[in-house]
Amino acid sequence: MVHAVSIWLLAAAFFGAGLLNAVGTAGTRSDFARWGYPRWWGKLTGGLEIVTAALIALPAARSVGLTLAAAIIAAAVVTVLRHRDVLHLVPLGAFIVLIGVAAMP
Repeated sequence: MVHAVSIWLLAAAFFGAGLLNAVGTAGTRSDFARWGYPRWWGKLTGGLEIVTAALIALPAARSVGLTLAAAIIAAAVVTVLRHRDVLHLVPLGAFIVLIGVAAMP
């Protein structure tokens, strides 16, 4: 039960994060600019996160989705650590936990 819930929470979290990044709220755009990414980076990130959510939701593609999820979160952790933006580590930690639980057999 926990495993199934974690899969759907993870898919929903990536979908929500993807929408937030793709739409590009002022805060999101400001974060990406402060981190040195080009203006279109949020849309690319958002698109990848939405695709990741879909892959996680599909049992046949779940392992690919979890691998992509781990890569996205790893890149995000490197970015926020490099810029000492530690407040962003809290939600990233939640994503890491969900990925770990969802990846368990």
